[in-house]
Amino acid sequence: MDRYDTVYRGGTGEYIEKKSRFIAEVYPVVSEDEAFAHLEEVKKRYWDARHHCWAYVIGRNPASERMSDDGEPAGTAGKPILEVIRGRNVTDVFAVVTRYFGGTLLGTGGLVRAYTAATAAALSDTVIITRIFGFKLDIHTDYTGLGKIQYLIARRDLYILDTDYTDKVVISLLVPEEEEGAFTKEVLEGTNGQAVMEKKGKCWFARTENGVEVWEL
Repeated sequence: MDRYDTVYRGGTGEYIEKKSRFIAEVYPVVSEDEAFAHLEEVKKRYWDARHHCWAYVIGRNPASERMSDDGEPAGTAGKPILEVIRGRNVTDVFAVVTRYFGGTLLGTGGLVRAYTAATAAALSDTVIITRIFGFKLDIHTDYTGLGKIQYLIARRDLYILDTDYTDKVVISLLVPEEEEGAFTKEVLEGTNGQAVMEKKGKCWFARTENGVEVWEL
């Protein structure tokens, strides 16, 4: 399956332990430079904080991963942040957790729990989408075959971009590449070979809070 989860809109979260505040922020990113630009902005905003620990996962097959404890004991901050991201199986994401020290040492276990909880809270506030690789498809049909095609589209939960009704009907939709063979076979069989399918450009697409978005290739 050529699909993956990524951040559509970032989020924030906070965790407090023994008066220490852990403020987490998650951002969508596609490069290390973009991640570090967010880090610098966070450092300026929370200029008086003691630590700004972070991690990112960028790309796929393989993904690029980096993390930083930023002065916290080794393995107590950056790694927990990264593990939360990995656990959600999301990519093209940068998470930074700012810590304000509350006067009481938390110990390694306490720090791991705090950075984990703060990051998890921010990810819960984040809008995550599944990007799917596929293509645009125009189906030309007469009115006799329309009902069957609409049924097949609905059964696979495919997204219709537009429908043009004239002497015939043209349905424009998005089809995941992994479903191409099975779906086109169903359409041909369901219309006794009368439907004509015109494959358009390849793209990535995703259902978002604002409807379906398409990224042309």
